[in-house]
Amino acid sequence: MQAPSFRVKTLSALFLAAAAGISSTAAFAAGELNLYTTREPALIEPILQAFEKDSGIKVNTVFVKDGLLERVKAEGSNSPADVFMVVDIGNLLDLVDAGVTQPIQSETLTTVLPANLRSANNDWFSLSLRDRVLYADRDLNLPTFTYEDVADPKWKGKVCIRAGQHPYNTALIASMIAHDGAEATEKWLQGVKANLARKATGGDRDVARDILGGICDIGIANNYYVGRMKTAEPGTDNRKWGDAIQVVRPTFAKSGGTHVNITGASVAKSAPNKDNAVKLLEYLVSVPAQDLYANANYEYPIREGVKLHPVTESFGVLKVDPLPLTEIAKYRKQASELVDKVGFDN
Repeated sequence: MQAPSFRVKTLSALFLAAAAGISSTAAFAAGELNLYTTREPALIEPILQAFEKDSGIKVNTVFVKDGLLERVKAEGSNSPADVFMVVDIGNLLDLVDAGVTQPIQSETLTTVLPANLRSANNDWFSLSLRDRVLYADRDLNLPTFTYEDVADPKWKGKVCIRAGQHPYNTALIASMIAHDGAEATEKWLQGVKANLARKATGGDRDVARDILGGICDIGIANNYYVGRMKTAEPGTDNRKWGDAIQVVRPTFAKSGGTHVNITGASVAKSAPNKDNAVKLLEYLVSVPAQDLYANANYEYPIREGVKLHPVTESFGVLKVDPLPLTEIAKYRKQASELVDKVGFDN
């Protein structure tokens, strides 16, 4: 199976660079660039190392778990950041809307990426995709499933999921609002909450862990964690969790498509190494980098013709929900408000 086709945002500079874990020399030296990212180190470091080897450009990476936008705003025009790399289209659009990014011209990026996977004025670009799937006990017979089914009372006390306020879930909830409206989505959230086997918390792999532990039977989580679990060393916890589950790809009842989100990147507005920043983005959509996204990270490449990892391929054909991601992102705030309204994370 090939990758699917998709047509479907008064401190001194020295102090700021030191606070970012980057020396002032590194921040402005030729042959280097400074990356701020919310991605997990294990997922992005192999790709960055490949870029360094291929280009000779050193990447100084700052891993920012929370508060990326607030940090960049505080640094202002003295920020050493060249590239922002984040998960979730909403987080990317927040950076763009805050005015801390800049549009760039790159024939490579505009040729490789279809219009729906980059902004109209080229100030953000998609790098990989992931879908929100169903983890289910391996012994369950579930040939098909919809996101709406998670709220079915027959699953009462059998559902595990991470916090509703996590960006992965607010994006899914925003998509539900875009499809079915706020009223129906609120009712759905109430139904999912009533079906929870435990508090909505933890991470996606914890869903698989708790299925193995008999706490729940099903849960919503990202696809790429499954590849990491099912290829872990035999006997490790991750391998046990992966072997305990099957993956069923849910769809929305109306569209018949599966919810996807992106990882993406933008060039910082004040990038001191702009040319190198563009080179990094161009590398990240190249065949070698996209192969790493697919076969080291178990994500979906945005470049056509890149073969999926066998674990990912085993999930079957991905039919992407046709709703544009930028349309879904409009409802993120409302999605977050609904999570609080129904007390989903309480």
